[in-house]
Amino acid sequence: MLKKAMYIFLSIIVIFVLVCIELNNFNNNSKSVERKISLVEKETELESDFCAVGYTVNNPTVILDPYDNSPLTALVMFETEEDVSVTITIVGKDELTTFTNTFESSNEHYIPIYGLYPDYNNEIIIEYGEVKTTIYIQTDPLPEDFILPEYVYADKEKLTNDLYFYTPSSRGYTCAYDVNGDVRWYLTNYALWDNTRLENGHLLVSTERLINEPYYMTGLYEIDLLGKIYTEFSLPGGYHHDYFEMPNGNLLVASNDFYNEDGTVEDYVVELDRNTGKTVKTFDLKDILNMTDGKSENWTVYDWFHNNSVWYDEKTSSITLSGRHVDAVINIDYDTGNLNWILGDPTNWSEEYQKYFFTPITDDFEWQWSQHAAMITPEGNVFLFDNGNNKSKNEEDYVSATDSYSRGVMYKIDTENMTIEQIWEYGKERGSTFYSPYISDVDYIDSNHYIIESGGIVFLNGKACNYPAGLTEYDELLSDTVELLNDEIIFELKLPTNTYRVEKMSLYTNSKELSITPAERLGSLGETEVTETKIDLVINSKDIEEEYLSHNISITKQIDRLVVSGEFTKENKVNIVLYQNFKAKYYNFVISSKPYTALCVNITTDSLSVTKYINSVNLKGKYSIYIEIDGILYNTKEYVEF
Repeated sequence: MLKKAMYIFLSIIVIFVLVCIELNNFNNNSKSVERKISLVEKETELESDFCAVGYTVNNPTVILDPYDNSPLTALVMFETEEDVSVTITIVGKDELTTFTNTFESSNEHYIPIYGLYPDYNNEIIIEYGEVKTTIYIQTDPLPEDFILPEYVYADKEKLTNDLYFYTPSSRGYTCAYDVNGDVRWYLTNYALWDNTRLENGHLLVSTERLINEPYYMTGLYEIDLLGKIYTEFSLPGGYHHDYFEMPNGNLLVASNDFYNEDGTVEDYVVELDRNTGKTVKTFDLKDILNMTDGKSENWTVYDWFHNNSVWYDEKTSSITLSGRHVDAVINIDYDTGNLNWILGDPTNWSEEYQKYFFTPITDDFEWQWSQHAAMITPEGNVFLFDNGNNKSKNEEDYVSATDSYSRGVMYKIDTENMTIEQIWEYGKERGSTFYSPYISDVDYIDSNHYIIESGGIVFLNGKACNYPAGLTEYDELLSDTVELLNDEIIFELKLPTNTYRVEKMSLYTNSKELSITPAERLGSLGETEVTETKIDLVINSKDIEEEYLSHNISITKQIDRLVVSGEFTKENKVNIVLYQNFKAKYYNFVISSKPYTALCVNITTDSLSVTKYINSVNLKGKYSIYIEIDGILYNTKEYVEF
C-alpha cells in the first residue's frame, strides 16, 4: 500500500510540475499574434451601418465606396410607402458614357450606383412613378499611381456604352475605362488574372492573398461592382491565370498541386462544386502528357506546361488548355481526361503524340507560339492570342523580337481528318510595335466582332524586347487593345503599362438591388504538412528578440492561417514550432528561391525574403509559437488561437 501511495504521490507531483511548466509556457507566450481582419469579416462590419429605414428619396442616405474597396461606386438607401420600381441614371459626358438601370419593386431600397467619375461631382437621377429627383455624389481623385490611357480612338457610331475591364500585370489596378478612356470603376484590393462576368451578373476575381510566390492566390472572390463579396472560394493549390463557369454552375479553375513528387506548377485543373467549394474533379496534365515533350525556350522542369487558360466546350464536352511553355493548345475529354488533340508545331514531340496534331491545308498558314487565352468559338473554331515568341522551337531559326509580331488568330479544325486552316488574323501587319512576349488576350463578341489585347509589350531604347517586363530591362511598357468589327478598327486604347486581360462588359446586368447577405467562405486551403510532431517541454528555448531584428521576422494571423515571414540565407535551417499540451508540431520553413516551393523569390543582399503559411485545418485551441533556427529553439512570446 505504501508503494502504491508513494507512486500516486509522485505522479501527482509530476503532473503538478508539468502543469506549472505548461502554465509558465503560456505566461511567457502571453501576447496574441497580430490578427489581420479579412475582407469578408470587414464586410460584415461595414454592412451593419447600412439602413434605408427613415430615409426618403428626397433625403436618402448615401455611402460612397460602401465596401471600402471600390471608390467609384456608391450605395443610395431610402424607403417608400409602397413597393415601387426605381430607375437610376448616372449622367455621363455623352450618350455612350451615360448609364441607366431599372430595379425590381421594393419599399426598402438599397440602390447600387456604379460608374462614377473620379474627382467629380456626379449627377444621379432617381425616378419612380411620378417622382423624379437628382442627387450629386462627389468622388475623390484617383490614386497617384493610377494608369491613364495615352491614346484612345472610338468610332462611336459603331460602339455601345459597355466598359473595358482590365486586370493588371506589372502594375496598376483592376479597373474599367469607358469609350472616352475615362476611368469609371476600379478596385483597391489586389485582384489578378481573369475578370469575366458570371451568369448571375457578378464578377469572379482573385483574392488579394498569396498562397505561394510569385503570383499564386488563395482562391477567388465572387463580387459585385460595389466590391461586396458574396462567396470566397479557397483551394489547396491556389488559383492562377484563368477559370471557366460551366453550364451547371461549377467552376473549372487553373490550380496547382504544389507538393507533387515532381515539384511542378501550372499543370493542374480542378472543378469546384459551386455550392460547397469542394473539389469534385481534377485534371493532372502529368497524367496526360510527357513533361519533356514539346519544349520551348521557356520550358523549365517545375513549370513545364504553364497553363494560362481554361475553356469548356459544351458541344464536345471537352476542355481546352493553353500550354505556353510547349507552344501548344491541348483539348481533353471532360469525362475521361483523355487527350483529344494538340494544336501547335509538332517539333520536339515524341512519336506517340504525332497522331494528335493537325495537318495544315492552306498555304498562308502559321503556327502559334507561347500563346494565351485559347477558346472555342460558337462555330467550333479555335481562337487565341499568338504571342509569337521566337516562331520556332529550333534555336538556330529563332526570330528576334525586333522582327517579330503578335496576333489574334483563329483556326478552323477538322477533328475527323485532323486538318487545320487559318481563317482569320490581326496583328501581323502591326509588326514588332504590337509584339507582346507574354500575357495578352482575345475576346469573341460576335461573328466578325473581336477584341485583341496585346497586353505585354516591352521596349528598351525604342526596340521590342523578347522577355516579360519582370525578367528584362526596359524603359517603356505598353498595353494595346483593339476592337474590330468586320475587320475595321472601331475602338483602340493604349495604356503605358502591361495588362493581363481585358473584357468588354456592361455596368448593370440585372434588376436586383443590393442584397445584404453574409458572405460564404467555401473550400479550404488544406492541411499544412507537419515535418515532425514530438513530446517536448520547450523549457530550453531562448529569447528571440535579437533574432527578430536580425532576421526581420513578422508573425500575423489571418482568418484561416498563420503567416510567418523573415529573411534567411539558404544555409539556415528553420522550423516554425506550434506548442500545445506538451506536444510540439514542427513545420519546415524551406529557404529556397524556386517559385514552386511557394516560399520566396525576393532576394535582399545574400538573404532570401521568405514566407511560410500554416493553415488552420486540423489545428484547434491556443498554440505557443517558437522558431527553431539552426538547431536553437527561440521563444517568440506570442501565441495563436485557431
